[in-house]
Amino acid sequence: MDEKQVSNRMDTPLVRVKDLKKHYPIRGGFFQTVVGQVRAVDGISFEIFEGETLGLVGESGCGKTTTGRMVVKAIEPTDGQILVKMHDAVADVQALRKQDLREFRRSIQIIYQDPYSSLNPRMTILDIIGEPLTAMKLAPKKEVIQRVRSLLPRVGLKVQYMNRYPHAFSGGQ
Repeated sequence: MDEKQVSNRMDTPLVRVKDLKKHYPIRGGFFQTVVGQVRAVDGISFEIFEGETLGLVGESGCGKTTTGRMVVKAIEPTDGQILVKMHDAVADVQALRKQDLREFRRSIQIIYQDPYSSLNPRMTILDIIGEPLTAMKLAPKKEVIQRVRSLLPRVGLKVQYMNRYPHAFSGGQ
């Protein structure tokens, strides 16, 4: 690690997850009473610092997707805390107001492992990459094409690929 990486580790993390849990009730019987729980996530903790990327790895059904969904507040955790750095302050994701949550979601995303289930096969790469820019009102429609055109080379794709569909790419692309 160089000196800059070490100093970044000493700063406040961008995301801090503390003892995060998601338990789903198991219901049974005529009155559908709770007879047990499925512990989808049971006490995960981690920190992500500036310049870092986190990859969750594990067997199918171990809680990777559930963890990601809780971090972006797509589902509510059973217990635990998700803290994020916003505007040089630390905010609790569970307490974010609608406007702050929208801003938070602009800066954090889940990238699923399987491109065939996470990319809409009926949309071109231009549409897929441009959709969040339009939906989050980050760029007017006229500017979206220019922004996508500038982003493709940064991820190793040729500009002429922007009108292709996901099935036209290899897994590595």
